Amino acid sequence: MPPDSGDWAETPLAAGTAPDADTAREALGNLRAEVAKAVVGQDAVVTGLVIALLCRGHVLLEGVPGVAKTLLVRTLAAALSLDFKRVQFTPDLMPGDVTGSLIYDAKTSEFEFRQGPVFTNLLLADEINRTPPKTQAALLEAMEERQVSVDGRPHELPEPFIVAATQNPVEYEGTYQLPEAQLDRFLLKLTVPLPPRDQEIAVLERHARGFDPRDLSQIKAVATIADLDAGRSAVSRVHAGPEVLGYIVDIARATRQSPSLQLGVSPRGATALLAGARAWAWLSGRSYVTPDDVKALARPAMRHRIQLRPEAELEGATPDGLIDAILASVPVPR
Repeated sequence: MPPDSGDWAETPLAAGTAPDADTAREALGNLRAEVAKAVVGQDAVVTGLVIALLCRGHVLLEGVPGVAKTLLVRTLAAALSLDFKRVQFTPDLMPGDVTGSLIYDAKTSEFEFRQGPVFTNLLLADEINRTPPKTQAALLEAMEERQVSVDGRPHELPEPFIVAATQNPVEYEGTYQLPEAQLDRFLLKLTVPLPPRDQEIAVLERHARGFDPRDLSQIKAVATIADLDAGRSAVSRVHAGPEVLGYIVDIARATRQSPSLQLGVSPRGATALLAGARAWAWLSGRSYVTPDDVKALARPAMRHRIQLRPEAELEGATPDGLIDAILASVPVPR
C-alpha cells in the first residue's frame, strides 16, 4: 500500500525462524492490521512509517490535534518490538533535555554522560514546532549524524533509529515553523487527516466499549528488528533502471523551474524519492522500480521540500496540488 491507498497481505510471521525477504515482507505487512487494533484508519501513515524504517529515514507527521498521531507511533513501536521514547516539545525545552548532558558524580568526582531520550529506536518528537530553533537543531543534528557529541566525545545512537516528529499546522498560535533546510532532513512528510464519518463513529464505538488509549497490552509484536534488517537488505537490491532515474531527476528539475515555486526539490529530495520508491516496490513484491512507484511516493517525499510563492498561495495553490500538476506535465518513461 503506498502512503495513500491500497492493501497489504496479512500472513502472520512464523515464530522462531530467521526471516528471509519474503517472510520479512509478510511480517511488516501484518503491521497494518495490528496497529488497527488501537488506531482506526490511518493505514497510509503506517505504510509511510514502515517505508521510513526500511530507508533509515525520519518522518514528519502533520495534523490537527486529536487525530491519534501519538497513539499511532506508540502502537507501531509496540507492534515492531522497538524501544520507544516520547519527548513533548515545549518552548522551554533545552537541547540537553533531548540529547543528554554531562552530570557531575560526587562519588567519583568526575563528570559522566547521562543519555537523553534520543537514545532509543523510535523517538516520538511530539509537537516539534512548539520548541525554539536551537532545540530543533539539536535533534535534527542527531538525526543526520546518528550520534550525539558532548564535550568533544561522540556517543552513537542505537540501530535502528528513527524520529517521528509531529507538528500542528503552522497557523496555530505558539509554533515555530521549521526552516526549509531542516525540513529537508526528513525523508517523508505524512499528513494525518481527520477521519471520515464512518471511521469517526468506529472510534466512538471503541471508546464506548471501554477502549483505553493508554493501555496497549492488546498489541502484539508481529515484526522484529530482524525483519527490518532483512527488509533493508532486500530493498538495497531493488533495481532502478536508467529511465526511472531520469524520470525522478526530471520531476525534481520541474519543481525548480515551476513559476509557482520559489524553492524546488534538491538532489537530496530526489534521492529520498528514489529510496521511498524502492522500498514501496519491495513491499509490493517487485525487485524493480516502476514510474508508478515514483508517483506513489512523490507527495510524501516532496511536499515539505518545496516552497510556494506568495502569489500562488493567495490563488489557493497547495504543495500537493502543484506536485500533482508537475507529475502530469513530466513525460512518463515507457
